[in-house]
Amino acid sequence: MGSFLSWNCCGILSKLQEFKGLINYFHPVCIGLQETFLSSNNPLKLHGYNSPRKDPATGSNHSGGVCILTSNLYPSTPLTLHTSLQAVAVQVHARTLVTVCSVYLSPYDGISQQHLDTLVDQLATPFILLCDFNGHSTLWGSDVTNSRGRQIEQLISNNCLCLLNNDEKTYFHEPTCTFHSLDLAICSPTLLPLLHFTVGSDLCNSDHFPIIVSSADSGGAIQYPPRYLFQRADWGNFMQVADITESMVSTADITEAVENVIECLMNAANNTIPKCSP
Repeated sequence: MGSFLSWNCCGILSKLQEFKGLINYFHPVCIGLQETFLSSNNPLKLHGYNSPRKDPATGSNHSGGVCILTSNLYPSTPLTLHTSLQAVAVQVHARTLVTVCSVYLSPYDGISQQHLDTLVDQLATPFILLCDFNGHSTLWGSDVTNSRGRQIEQLISNNCLCLLNNDEKTYFHEPTCTFHSLDLAICSPTLLPLLHFTVGSDLCNSDHFPIIVSSADSGGAIQYPPRYLFQRADWGNFMQVADITESMVSTADITEAVENVIECLMNAANNTIPKCSP
């Protein structure tokens, strides 16, 4: 099926070199962009790609904006969406016919549940949503769930959709130097076993990492290690085994001291916390 990228670029015109680098590396079928910051007099043309888009409303200081770039190697058709939301969609034939929709929801706008459900109702199945919903939920790795996060949970539940995200963080908040999960990939149930989700390792001068949805049967799928089941941990035993002594950290080489502590903690975890397959 190929790969599909999504990236909140925080202004595409200033990130064109980074964007071309992503395309040359991943060779995606589609790239969904959020926060393009484009206006009608800003052309966005990339050789070999079609680029239907929806620019921010006039008077919004060009904040927001969405676009989908689709490779000319794959037959595609832009879809007309009847919505006030920042959303754009295409149907593309990548081994099979699939609808791809890029969505951006500002954290400052009130969004009704009906508008979200109506958007999904317009998408021909099967489909992939590539989105920055600006919602926090423990369902996709956040520490807390906010009102927008609950809306997205309801959207998934109302429409029997599948969340592709794991717990990888997708957004770097520079003022607090913290990482969060804001960028989501959601799909129709029939696509779930066919797709694999991962997060890029380079911000590419944005504050969001690109997210990559690839074919699960592709040779490039990342193999994740087993996950710890923290809810079943024997924390009392862990505290006893994780005995960090003064001799571990009193070495002249700080790197050696860090390695000693890591080895101690990993040994304690492996002996007191059960694991499961990723």
